[in-house]
Amino acid sequence: MYRNGIQHYRKARVDTADPKRLVILCYDETINQIKLARQRCAENDYDGKSKALLKAQDIVCELQCALDFERGGAIATNLDSLYNYVKTRMIQADIGKDLAAMDEVAGILSELKSAWEQAFKSLEKEGVPSQRALRYEGEERLMVAG
Repeated sequence: MYRNGIQHYRKARVDTADPKRLVILCYDETINQIKLARQRCAENDYDGKSKALLKAQDIVCELQCALDFERGGAIATNLDSLYNYVKTRMIQADIGKDLAAMDEVAGILSELKSAWEQAFKSLEKEGVPSQRALRYEGEERLMVAG
């Protein structure tokens, strides 16, 4: 019953999150799943490791599907390539029980998360409403779709 309440809370948190917060939540959960996979691997729980890495891959796929290549240009293309690399490394980590690959992927995703957080802070300073969807305008600046 307690676990069910936590799942409802998590779902409500995602359902009510603004687009900026949702991006950060995706990165947070992906990083958490990779850390869990690492822990499960160290415990020789290979089924648990694989399940956690699959969840992480699913989230990266969702981030990748959300890319807008028309408006995002080179940034969307670069993120797409990076997401493909991350997914490949997660598969290699799973197959090879490779803790270093898991650490590498978690590091990449942490850096991306930090970059998004900085971009969002810049937008907030400019007074961009958080409930509006984001898009890229050129390579140097995030702008609001509209």
